[in-house]
Amino acid sequence: MKKQLALTIVLVMALVAVLAACGKGNNNESSPSSSAAVSESASPSAPASASASASASPSASSAAAGEALTINQALPDKEILSKGPDGEAAVSAKTLSLSADDIEKIKAGHYKAAIAMHYAGNDWSTAQIKGLQAAFAKMGIEVIATTDANFKSEKQVSDIETILSKKPDVIVSIPVDPVSTADAYKKAAAAGVKLVFMDNKPNGLQAGKDYVSVVSADNYGNGVESANIMAKAIGESGEIGMIYHDADFFVTKQRTDAFEKTIKEKYPNIKLIDKGGITGPNDGEKVASALLTKHPNLKGLFVVWDVPAEGALAAARSAGRNDLVITTIDLGTNVALDIASGGMIKGLGAQLPYDQGTAEAILAGYALLGKQTSSYYAVPALPVTKENILDAWKTVYGSDAPSSIQDAAKK
Repeated sequence: MKKQLALTIVLVMALVAVLAACGKGNNNESSPSSSAAVSESASPSAPASASASASASPSASSAAAGEALTINQALPDKEILSKGPDGEAAVSAKTLSLSADDIEKIKAGHYKAAIAMHYAGNDWSTAQIKGLQAAFAKMGIEVIATTDANFKSEKQVSDIETILSKKPDVIVSIPVDPVSTADAYKKAAAAGVKLVFMDNKPNGLQAGKDYVSVVSADNYGNGVESANIMAKAIGESGEIGMIYHDADFFVTKQRTDAFEKTIKEKYPNIKLIDKGGITGPNDGEKVASALLTKHPNLKGLFVVWDVPAEGALAAARSAGRNDLVITTIDLGTNVALDIASGGMIKGLGAQLPYDQGTAEAILAGYALLGKQTSSYYAVPALPVTKENILDAWKTVYGSDAPSSIQDAAKK
């Protein structure tokens, strides 16, 4: 009997020891899990590097640990000067937000999205796509396709047909041409796909019926900023030219309209004497060369966006016109380097493409949840000159400028 009792006591003590060890092990496992949660929610506040993954966000809240998903709330609350495609007033994209509960509901739907770009070969498009991908990842939405039409409307129509065969729930897109691509988008709308547009909408589609909304930068505001920078750089007098986008493209027209009106109304001693049109990003050098040959006394040249502005820069160098003042829209790497170096490009109005992409993804989430939206949203304009180039880069891209730009800005 005594032996049996002793054996029982030994067994009980062994069992207690085992249970204690298990409890200790469980406590150790809980610590890394807590640390991971803290790390995940904290990481978006750190600057994203150029090689950061698509989930790294320079401006959006992380939506982890119960946070909402928004664009950068630190952006200035400036008046939006642009109007929408149908003349409607803009709503600030800062007002858009998905709560943690909203995000969980979207995740439960296991939705799919596609991105159909007009052109993906510049910094603006790259940042847009990253903003979309990061926000969709946080919402649990799978991006099943990202296409580049290379400014060819027939290619974009084909891209959309291919995308539709994959049965997406959402398409975010910017139409190459609002007329020739319209039927493809109408087909997508008829199939029940939620359409969110960047900058422009196809002809004949109605907000709230065929598509969710349009999101753009304040392109009119950026045109105004570019005009003011031009005027200051040339001493508010002299002859200037313009390179415009010779296409039915809503946002690029707003830029040139704003530039021209600001010069005319605010700077009477500056004369806009000639314009040249481009149909694609690689036409800048040819058109600028023609303008400089025709008007050798031009003091300045406004170019509708940064890639053709690079061509205008090359044309001016070839013509020996290192005194020419150039302003533009969009903070691309090459134009930023010229601004930082004190070159011919004296400044520009910058878009905020990452935040714009985030806003577009949030609007897709609104549509999937059945939430009401306005037909047109915009992010604020941002003037950029040598004086603020490094801060502006960080605002636009959420990371420090490349070392080449930093070095040039310090000289």
